[in-house]
Amino acid sequence: MTQRDLPELVDEAVRARPAAALRPYVAWYSGYRQRGLAPAVHRGLPSPYLTFILTLDEPLTVAGHPDPAQPGGDYATLLGGLHTSPALITHDGRQSGVQIAVHPLAARALLGLPAGELAGADVPADAVLGRASGRLQEELQQAADWPERFAALDGALLRAAHPSGRVPPELVRAWRELRRSGGSLSVAALAQDTGWSSRHLQERFRRETGLTPKAAARVIRFDRARRLLAAPGPAPRLAELAVRCGYFDQAHLAREFRALAGCAPSVWLAEEGPDAAKFRNVQGGPAVAAPEWES
Repeated sequence: MTQRDLPELVDEAVRARPAAALRPYVAWYSGYRQRGLAPAVHRGLPSPYLTFILTLDEPLTVAGHPDPAQPGGDYATLLGGLHTSPALITHDGRQSGVQIAVHPLAARALLGLPAGELAGADVPADAVLGRASGRLQEELQQAADWPERFAALDGALLRAAHPSGRVPPELVRAWRELRRSGGSLSVAALAQDTGWSSRHLQERFRRETGLTPKAAARVIRFDRARRLLAAPGPAPRLAELAVRCGYFDQAHLAREFRALAGCAPSVWLAEEGPDAAKFRNVQGGPAVAAPEWES
């Protein structure tokens, strides 16, 4: 094979914040386009955000969903709910699209349904949004560059967003405090803060977000830990990371990482950390949490 026969290498990764009026609904946009890479497998990890993906040139291939009973498949667009186990995503050396990180309590306002209805599942976006998702995808495909794509997202999502009064303020407060604490508040403390019983809080929280407060706390702690682990610079020692993120000890962190990521922290870092750079898309994000959702 000559140099001329080799595929052109493309490795683009662009991140942007949405328009100010959208920030109660969306944490960030991630654009990605890769060509000429070796085939790879990526773990779509549990996160405090819903995953909304619009592909550009080729479909997203999901080899395994958080719900193992759901068969794998190819998706032109995808909406994924909160989950506590990883998805497995593959590519053959090419991938491109935009990921939108949606705050779970904003799902009613932006998507027209509570995030609880998407819990643990991945669905084509048109199953929820109808033809609007296809029109938005076409607009992104026709855009000239990433700023134009992000501007198109701003316009479409602003038109779709309708403030919802159906999320009780007690749930907004509970979610905000749980995020603010890094997942360290107990159900009893959250219930006392909201004035609800623990049982009522757990049921309403699960119905709205798809997770119980305890499960959400696990995901929030894990999300913070894995982002700090993959942040630029020398990787932190696991014992120090465990203390910083509210785990009992290093062994507790390692158990939770295996449960939520499907592998040990060292394995994930070697395969998908900043030095690997095999995947640019699904459930990436800043090393620190985005601003909390507010009503």
